[in-house]
Amino acid sequence: MIGLFAAVSAALAIAAGAFGAHAAPGQQEADWLRTGGLYQLIHAVAALAIMGVARGPAILLLVGSAVFALTLYAMAFGAPRWLGAVTPIGGTLLIGGWLWAAWIHYRG
Repeated sequence: MIGLFAAVSAALAIAAGAFGAHAAPGQQEADWLRTGGLYQLIHAVAALAIMGVARGPAILLLVGSAVFALTLYAMAFGAPRWLGAVTPIGGTLLIGGWLWAAWIHYRG
């Protein structure tokens, strides 16, 4: 199931980036879509790469990237700007996922 979610996440990231590059209504919206897409794509690939050896961190990377990217996507499509206050929660989850993965690999 992690692999499925990661693959769909990567597809969504590509779609968001493409929309941002070609159809976003303004520069700020395009930037939000580009940033969200970049983070989401990187972390989808990372989750696919580590899911066999670090399942928990892979899940945390996917959840974190979803919170991070989806809040940016929502604002790009007209959601209230206060939603941007939620975006750092996703970033914090991403940092936690990477630190958890580092801990697993350190313990080896």
